[in-house]
Amino acid sequence: MNIKYRVLIACLALALAAPAAMASTNADAGTSASAFLKIDAGSPRAQALGNAYVSVADGPEALFWNPAGAASATTREIEFSYLDYLQGYKARTLAYLQPMGKTIIGVTFNYMDMDGFDYRDSYGHQQPVVDKPVQNFVGSLSLARGFFNQGLQIGATAKYINEKLDTYRYTNVGFDVGAKARPWQWLGLGGAIVNIGDKEEMPRGWRVGGDINTKYWTLSTEYMKYVDDDGRFGVGLEVHIPEDILQVAQFDLRVGWYDRESTGYSESENLKSLGLDATSKVSFGFGIYSSELFGYGASIDYAVTPFGALGTSQQIAVSVQF
Repeated sequence: MNIKYRVLIACLALALAAPAAMASTNADAGTSASAFLKIDAGSPRAQALGNAYVSVADGPEALFWNPAGAASATTREIEFSYLDYLQGYKARTLAYLQPMGKTIIGVTFNYMDMDGFDYRDSYGHQQPVVDKPVQNFVGSLSLARGFFNQGLQIGATAKYINEKLDTYRYTNVGFDVGAKARPWQWLGLGGAIVNIGDKEEMPRGWRVGGDINTKYWTLSTEYMKYVDDDGRFGVGLEVHIPEDILQVAQFDLRVGWYDRESTGYSESENLKSLGLDATSKVSFGFGIYSSELFGYGASIDYAVTPFGALGTSQQIAVSVQF
């Protein structure tokens, strides 16, 4: 590979995975391509819960985190989400679930790009900016099924990856597999292996976690390990206000903590006033779900994570069941 592209890939990997990689002691740090596969695009609920999502994942969002969670779908569902990440990186995702008997088929399309990448030559002189120097696409097909009255769920995903860096482009194929178990109604367990394939071409990883849930709250945890990074731990709390209380919709408040390193101080006055200008570990969000919106089920989810000096990541998703 041309040295120019190696340098560009390294810079982008650092920029996109900076929250996890800044203080990594892993000897393999930065050795995998497609660092964007680590970003929680398509999963605002996962982002809000501090990435502690593998055991509670359900609906279209599960296709991006743990495909087994899609097995709980009982109707067709479509979801669109938009992620405004760091350094001008943005992602648009579309996910669809189709029940076929006891098997659920899921399809996703994820398009990501970055504007305004700072090009410089070997002497540090700024070079002309190329329009859309970064364009990434991931399309996937998933199958999920529940067993023992949904006490056990399993799922698998095949995904096509297309990555463009400047004028260099490559394609690849990867796989995810996952499982969820709920031995008791109040206890959930989950695990997934993601980005299975050439570890130099994609960041292979695995995640395991669990949750304790009641009608009014859910506490979830997860441990995540990528081949090119240290292991990370997350915990999330979701407070539920049920639809039968509000009479119009269910409302969820979410907060999460994830084991990232410090990313400096933000200059945002709003974050300073909240005391969040120096944190990159805390995330927040909410969800609203109505089972009878014009005869359909519909939801909206939002998440925000302050990343200190790197900026703030925000994500929103809208879904409809029909």
